[in-house]
Amino acid sequence: MGALEGLKILDFTTLLPGPYATLVLADLGAEVLRITNPNGYDLVTNWGEKIPGTEITGAAAWLGRNKKTMYLDLKHQDSIEIVKKLVLEYDIVIEQFRPGVMDRLGLGYQDLNEINERLIYCSVTGYGQTGCMKDKAGHDINYLARSGILSAAGRKKSGPSLYNFQIADVAAGSNNAVIGILAAVYHRQMTGEGQYIDISMSDGVVPFNSMDGVDYLAGGEAPERENGLLNGGGIYDFYETSDGGYMSVGSLEPKFFSALCDAVGLLEWKDGAILKDNSDKVKGKLKDIFLTKTKQEWEEIFSDTDACVESVLSLEEAVADKHLNERGMWPEVELPDTDARKIKQPGCPIKLSKTPVEYKYAGYPEGYHTQEIIKRIS
Repeated sequence: MGALEGLKILDFTTLLPGPYATLVLADLGAEVLRITNPNGYDLVTNWGEKIPGTEITGAAAWLGRNKKTMYLDLKHQDSIEIVKKLVLEYDIVIEQFRPGVMDRLGLGYQDLNEINERLIYCSVTGYGQTGCMKDKAGHDINYLARSGILSAAGRKKSGPSLYNFQIADVAAGSNNAVIGILAAVYHRQMTGEGQYIDISMSDGVVPFNSMDGVDYLAGGEAPERENGLLNGGGIYDFYETSDGGYMSVGSLEPKFFSALCDAVGLLEWKDGAILKDNSDKVKGKLKDIFLTKTKQEWEEIFSDTDACVESVLSLEEAVADKHLNERGMWPEVELPDTDARKIKQPGCPIKLSKTPVEYKYAGYPEGYHTQEIIKRIS
């Protein structure tokens, strides 16, 4: 049995935040039924080309893992009635529409709570259910932009930097939704009461103003680009190698800096005293030194050196990485209806000793289980 065996979740989410949240819950044993519109288009589940020989993309096969999927057009009353039957069984709902949409459909928390008072109902939005921006559209880049974080991220000359990953969507949306749902489940076990959960991705990014942010709130200076310990103002940074690769250097503590100096031949600086007076000189020297060898050569030098120095891996290198494979982070998951054919996917990062994650199957095409579910509840 999975750790969350017995939890039944009705998933009305799209894009990445909600679907990744329910992926984590499904990997941990919850039964997830994802509801999609047969006439809708989901940017994320249609990302990239379809897997050869299937009707599903790699993204959909990943985000749909361990879930069932059903088509319902919520503009039609018969679909609304089906949902009301389903919440008698699936007593956790997660949705990702703008505030008020589910209420107008007659599927808001108050509507469904009247049917099932144990209902846990989680809404994931960009700016939350209250506040002057609650009805505005947004994407990951917007939530990060409004958080204050990007004012000190990136380089002085080029400004803030983009990632090819949605930080706010997952770290502030998905993960907080999982935490909120499991907290509500515990409360329900204690009291028998369900409740409503309001998750804002914009809210969730605010605590990422961690060290420099809380120092500013306590009366310190506001952070700026490349002037802090963690944003390029010191030696904590990326360093280019002779073949165009990069090494990450996180040698902040004295023992790690000493080991770094040993490895690169800066023995006269290993006591760390120079960092207090002239860290720019150290950084400049490190830039020159790292340019003298290839990334692979530096990997070999630091392979047995405990200095918090690691190479920047390409995706291909990360997928082949020995440690990540030993940790089970690239599992082979069976594609439904393909004669046991398997596909490699990112794995679940949560390791439980008694109830380990089970990868039962990759995602089905949208709507695959519609008739099965309707027949069962009729």
